[in-house]
Amino acid sequence: MIQGTGIKKVLERLFAPATQQGMKKTKPTNPTRSKFPVLRQLCNLIPPFLVSKSAREKGVDKKARTFSVWSHFVALMYAQFTHSNSLNDVSDGMQLNSGDLSTLRGATPPSRNNLSHANRTRDAAVAEDVFWKVLNHLQGLKPEFAWGRGRPARRFKRVIHAVDSSTIKLIMSCFSWAQHRRRKAAAKLHLRLNLQSFLPGYAIVDKAKGHDNQKARELCFGLKAGEIAVFDMAYVAYEHLNELTQRGVWWVSRVPVRSAYRVVKKLQSQPKGKILKDELIHMIGPKTKRLYPGTLRRVVALVEVNGQEQEMEFITNNLEWSAQSIADLYKCRWQIEVFFKQIKQTLQLADFLGYNLNAVRWQVWTALLTYVLLRFMAFLSQCNGSFARVWAFVRSGLWKRIDLVDLLRNCCGTAGRPVRLRAAPEQAYLPSF
Repeated sequence: MIQGTGIKKVLERLFAPATQQGMKKTKPTNPTRSKFPVLRQLCNLIPPFLVSKSAREKGVDKKARTFSVWSHFVALMYAQFTHSNSLNDVSDGMQLNSGDLSTLRGATPPSRNNLSHANRTRDAAVAEDVFWKVLNHLQGLKPEFAWGRGRPARRFKRVIHAVDSSTIKLIMSCFSWAQHRRRKAAAKLHLRLNLQSFLPGYAIVDKAKGHDNQKARELCFGLKAGEIAVFDMAYVAYEHLNELTQRGVWWVSRVPVRSAYRVVKKLQSQPKGKILKDELIHMIGPKTKRLYPGTLRRVVALVEVNGQEQEMEFITNNLEWSAQSIADLYKCRWQIEVFFKQIKQTLQLADFLGYNLNAVRWQVWTALLTYVLLRFMAFLSQCNGSFARVWAFVRSGLWKRIDLVDLLRNCCGTAGRPVRLRAAPEQAYLPSF
């Protein structure tokens, strides 16, 4: 039983505030002021001569008089940051900030007609060329940006590429050229993603009509000997797979439906863990046998999909890796789905500012350019937040004069240590008191 004046001291010690028990309050620091708006800080990552040089090489500068190619790039990047869904939205928003806009190397706000005409007539190859040159420029500035953080299975010391495509839905009544179903229209983004750096290695923007394996050879053109390519069964073309094997490129894919093969040797007699079968096969189809005469490896494993284990068949040209490594490599392919999810949920790839293929390509390439610039800023600030949060910070302060690197470093991170709540003495229960 607690006696006398000691009661007050006991209660003070039990229910003291967190600050009196050794925990310090951390006050968020305000981001540093900058001379330039956030949009200009992002645009400054693009070398000044790059856009004009590319426009001269493609012959686009001859068609630009009052509305320059650089202003065209800034307008489409502004549309990506603000989710502008119409030409008037872009034109009015940039006109209201024409003063700050003029500091971006003399960029001018477009009229509705000028922006529509530029999207329709200016070759989108300029946007593609600028994207790859900016990506190479940023990787040259910071080689660590190109190396990445090793997102896939880290025991693989080789470069891993994921190849896949994402369908961009369009409205059939407006985009009749993009018809690929009876009542549906769409474009497609074919992509080769470097899983170490999580940056694009090659991309194709085209109509959705046509089989994916027609783009496989072009997507895998730049792969070097010793690198690994992982793709779905839609990109399986046996002649192309044979070429990759001859070049020394390792690849992993799913076994296409109705594939005819003959088992040459069983590397595993009984199921072990999640590996059900591991065997060497030869293709016996009249066409596939001629296109790929070598030996392949077939692995059947249990893979967890949406919380449930499913049986999947994998095929590869590597005969030395463990069967579990092959299953893990294909599991890494899901990272490219995360990439498509990031750009579709944050950037403007739902509403397009033009109805022809050239306008769609302009918007897709500027979306990829915007993604790379944001990723580079997040890398400089060592931000641990998600890409969606980085984009949200930039969108909210697009015209504010604050240092973007400092903002992302201090404000766009993970949650800190939880604050200890102060207990209520009136809710305490003390025996015999």
